[in-house]
Amino acid sequence: MYAPERQQEILRLARESGRVDVLSLAEEFQVTAETVRRDLKALDRAGLVRRVHGGAIPAGRLDFEPDLAERDAVAADEKVRIARAALAELPGRENGEHGGGSARGGGFGSVILDAGTTAARLAAEIPLETELTVVTHGLPVAARLADHPGLTLHLVGGRIRHRTRAAVDDWALRAYREINADVLFLATNGFSLDGGLTTPDLAEAAVKRALIRAARRVVLLADSGKFEQRHFARFGDLSDVDLLITDTGLSPDDALAIERAGTEVVRA
Repeated sequence: MYAPERQQEILRLARESGRVDVLSLAEEFQVTAETVRRDLKALDRAGLVRRVHGGAIPAGRLDFEPDLAERDAVAADEKVRIARAALAELPGRENGEHGGGSARGGGFGSVILDAGTTAARLAAEIPLETELTVVTHGLPVAARLADHPGLTLHLVGGRIRHRTRAAVDDWALRAYREINADVLFLATNGFSLDGGLTTPDLAEAAVKRALIRAARRVVLLADSGKFEQRHFARFGDLSDVDLLITDTGLSPDDALAIERAGTEVVRA
């Protein structure tokens, strides 16, 4: 099969399924992953697809959103490293404690865990003996923390989006307006210096804006594949983020540019 024929077939598959991935295409056409990447690059230059981490989506599909299982499988090792690095940002961890007092004085620290696969990985890494107040609107996050005896766990309600298992809409927004947390662990579908923080869904974006307002410190958990990705709904800027925890796939130059704009970067 010649390259133009293969690229036409890749485009057809992308339009039919909403997304194609490099490894599956390489197996389908019996070519190397690098050959597929060149095909996707050519289609991207032609404006027919938009490259995303591990594959591509049809051009114009800024609202495309993989389901939870698919997103959890992407950059799995990187997400584990990010989650483990994020443990150091739990209130009290800077002093080597498992829980710790709030910076406001008295009691244990309080955190908000956003809905998202990397936030769920962080929840899975939190030791059982940790003493914290945790607020989340993500069902998978809450499920992973429900058996932690030292946590005071608050599950925010609302309409549950099936694709993300996250509560959204007015009920969730009202709850977050009443919260003042020490640290927010924020998730995003895309981030960039000029494009800001973005997600495909407007309702999710509204909740994320409320999260940012509800915390004293904002820690963004995002693998490097999300860098320079732009989605339909913008909910903030990198200037809203105190610390970005990502992986070493983000180049030192890009990390330096983000730090010069005022956000600390940790590459786990």
